[in-house]
Amino acid sequence: MQGTGPSSPAGDRHWGGSARLALGCALVFGAMTMLVDWDASTLSPARTLLWLTLSAAVFAVLLPPRVTAGPGWIAVRGPVHRGMVRTDLLVAVQQYAGVSSHLVLRDARGNCLHLDPRVLAANPLLWHELDTGMRRSLERGTLRQGTDVLRRIGHRIDDETAQAVLRASGLS
Repeated sequence: MQGTGPSSPAGDRHWGGSARLALGCALVFGAMTMLVDWDASTLSPARTLLWLTLSAAVFAVLLPPRVTAGPGWIAVRGPVHRGMVRTDLLVAVQQYAGVSSHLVLRDARGNCLHLDPRVLAANPLLWHELDTGMRRSLERGTLRQGTDVLRRIGHRIDDETAQAVLRASGLS
């Protein structure tokens, strides 16, 4: 009989498609700029390097951060910044609205993480890991700020899930 090992971390199931889109946009940008430059007979090694550098910058800007979570932790890895917090040691959760709505999670170890709440809504396993960790933080008494924010997000995710089930069953 095989023993069960540690479970694999939950990840953003849409990240691969978004990364491929970012790569495609960067490749199209690079190809088009070099094609236009070549057609104008102004393409040189220096200009080729410029277009390749700008294509890499387009890719870095469009590449979404990769979100993963496991028992008691959630991590975000971007092209420049990486962050991880212990969800079972959360002390504060804040949500900032505006053009780019995001959550800021802080744990008792001083770690801070910025996270797009739409990623949680699109990935139930990520939300489950965060919710489970939040509940442990509440039990331990470390989470003192932001419980209402997480509950609001949880209700919104539950509502969206219920509406999706009703639509799929033909009741709505």
